[in-house]
Amino acid sequence: MRKKPIPLQAVERVREALAEDVGLGDLTSELVVPEDAWAVAEIRAGKEGVLAGVEEACLAFELMGCRVLEAKQDGSRVRPGDVVLRVEGAARALLAAERTALNFLMRMSGIATATAKMVELARTVNPRVRIAATRKTAPGMRYFDKKAVALGGGDTHRLRLDDCVLIKDNHIAIVGSVAEAVRKAREAVSFTKKIEVEVSTPEEALEAARAGADIIMLDNFSPEEALRALRLLEEAGLRSKVIVEVSGRIRPENVADYARMGVDVISSGYLTHSAPALDFSMEVVNVRSMRHNAQV
Repeated sequence: MRKKPIPLQAVERVREALAEDVGLGDLTSELVVPEDAWAVAEIRAGKEGVLAGVEEACLAFELMGCRVLEAKQDGSRVRPGDVVLRVEGAARALLAAERTALNFLMRMSGIATATAKMVELARTVNPRVRIAATRKTAPGMRYFDKKAVALGGGDTHRLRLDDCVLIKDNHIAIVGSVAEAVRKAREAVSFTKKIEVEVSTPEEALEAARAGADIIMLDNFSPEEALRALRLLEEAGLRSKVIVEVSGRIRPENVADYARMGVDVISSGYLTHSAPALDFSMEVVNVRSMRHNAQV
């Protein structure tokens, strides 16, 4: 059913998640579920949203020896009651994989749904703005969190520290100034790497642009402060030469206020650290013995 292989790092993370949950074995199932029991189970959505984590859920079941019968596609919309995954296998194996599969679906779909909502809210007032994630992800879950953002229509931004140059406040505090930090980075970095600078005032935004930054991040600006920074850049003839990003305390409730100012990118940690999980549940819908299964 899978169109392309899952990256090795993702396979290992799912394997680790199973090992973390199963431990030495599913004690309850081993005590009460017959060893030869065979079952079919369905996972249904409890709320409307954007689906993400299906590949990971399928992999969790497959690693336990189960077989996926049908599955909805990641990125599709689901409504309450929709069957997103149907799987069969040894009953003990299905139950052992259940929580891991649901955890991936719930977290990733929650992130994808929150991202899609913020994209919709922002683009209603600024059709060209991009909604991006940050590195505020759960340890060990960055690949999955960022993938969910992309499935929701967002931008993954930096996956790791080696993706691009992003000069932040502590870099500037150590080096001494925005201009000096940009100068040092520009002298050493490859021409293929963009230089982004985090600034805390409109005046610093202008300084960063004059120093040759490619991207300026307005950190913890109010919408009004962001507009002032944009106007300073415009007056200096530099607005068209830089990408302007705004970040800090941006949530669904205020994302449109920032988008309306005319920024290019809105990055939000909310997507990966505060998005509510989407509800899913698994139900066993058919049970038989393995002996019967072998005969048919």
